[in-house]
Amino acid sequence: MAVVLEILRGAASGAFLGEALVLVACVGISVILGVLVGWSWRPGWVSRSAEDKSEAPTFADPPTAISDSSLSRGEREKSGLVNGDDLEHLCRLVEVKDGGPAWIQMMEKSVPTMSYQAWRRDPETGPPQYRSRTVFEDATPEMVRDFFWDDESRLKWDDMLVKASILEECPTTGTMVVQWVRKFPFFCSDREYIIGRRIWESGRSYYCVTKGVPCSSVPRRNKPRRVDLYYSSWCIRAVESRRGDGQLTACEVLLFHHEDMGIPWEIAKLGVRQGMWGAVKKIDPGLRKYQKERALEAPRSRCAFLAQINTKVSPDYLKSLESSGKEDPSETEAHDEPRKPLVPRLLLVGGAIALACSLDRGLFTKAVVFGVARRFGNAGRR
Repeated sequence: MAVVLEILRGAASGAFLGEALVLVACVGISVILGVLVGWSWRPGWVSRSAEDKSEAPTFADPPTAISDSSLSRGEREKSGLVNGDDLEHLCRLVEVKDGGPAWIQMMEKSVPTMSYQAWRRDPETGPPQYRSRTVFEDATPEMVRDFFWDDESRLKWDDMLVKASILEECPTTGTMVVQWVRKFPFFCSDREYIIGRRIWESGRSYYCVTKGVPCSSVPRRNKPRRVDLYYSSWCIRAVESRRGDGQLTACEVLLFHHEDMGIPWEIAKLGVRQGMWGAVKKIDPGLRKYQKERALEAPRSRCAFLAQINTKVSPDYLKSLESSGKEDPSETEAHDEPRKPLVPRLLLVGGAIALACSLDRGLFTKAVVFGVARRFGNAGRR
């Protein structure tokens, strides 16, 4: 109401009214042009229905410190969906030796019981890649491992996840294939993930790999739309508390994530940059509630039970994986790119809206959807 009254008072001035009309006209034209450009620029694959890529994968025994010779054929196939190559790749990411481009620092935030840092890099092909370092005070690696693996718990604190179920499991190695359905607001339909995941253990360090995998037993449907390219893996280990008492009472989580969002990369980066911290802040309260439930000896879910079944590897084996990697150009570069003028940004937003409405694949992540919306609102206020 105060804003409306202020506008009415200013309307008495012809100059003010003229400037306001010009501003409104510019904004409206920018958004309309953006929608038209975005709609006309749709890539060729938008109009084609996605092909089902559920062909049978080639399975291989993962190179680990223990023998899998006792596994049945079915167990080997399930374990092979996420194998030793995935462990090797994650180890090189952790040690910044995967040979990729330099990481660009995005943010550094903290609350009393959690600190958070995030980086981004842009490979020559494929979507932007994200790396983060989160340190939880007064938490063990085992508790954090179970927390992130526990889909029943995730349904309580991740308000985008509406369905999670186990499709396949290997009780010997703990390997799982799970199905997720995530809810998206506005113009985006729900998204479906078929995720293979497995944990390797070395001492009290846990290498947790999750990635999109084919699954012929779950047919592809128009709704929810399936996300094919998905990678989200992390290393969990004990670190010294920020209190500086020399005790390893904190837990570090190094996360590496990328997925096919199906939208121009610049729009995706804009949304993630603006929405990331808002999404991350919800994790810490969820973890603290999970700790209290475990302290009361609440029943554990099947996912939490399987999280405790890990493939053990020796520290020497991990070192051999790390030493074979290539050093990255540099661990970090300067901070993220500066902000761009308002009108070009409105063009991008309008184009992204039109493009997203016509996509048959990819994912608007929570950070992208709310981040772009929030940035658009902030730009309007300015």
